[in-house]
Amino acid sequence: MPEKEIEQYLAARTKSLGGWALKFISPGVAGVPDRIVLMPGGQIFFAELKRPGAKARPLQAAIHRRLERLGFAVYVIDNREQIETILSTYRR
Repeated sequence: MPEKEIEQYLAARTKSLGGWALKFISPGVAGVPDRIVLMPGGQIFFAELKRPGAKARPLQAAIHRRLERLGFAVYVIDNREQIETILSTYRR
C-alpha cells in the first residue's frame, strides 16, 4: 500500500471520529511529521506516514524526539491496523 493511501486512510478515519488530521508543513524546518492530528477533547498527536516497512529518516527521527521531549506523542505509521490501534486510544 502506498504511503499516500495510508495518509488518506488516517485522514478519513480521524474525520469519522470527529477529529481533524491536518497536513503539517513547516517552511524552514525539514523533517516535521506529515500530519498533526486533533481529536475531540483537546487531544493532539503527530503522525509520520510511511509505506509498509519503511522507517523514519534520521532527520525525521530527531524532530520526533524533540516533539516527544515537549510532551507530544509522535507515531510512525505504515499500515491501517496501526491507525486503528492508535485512534482507539484517543476515542472519548
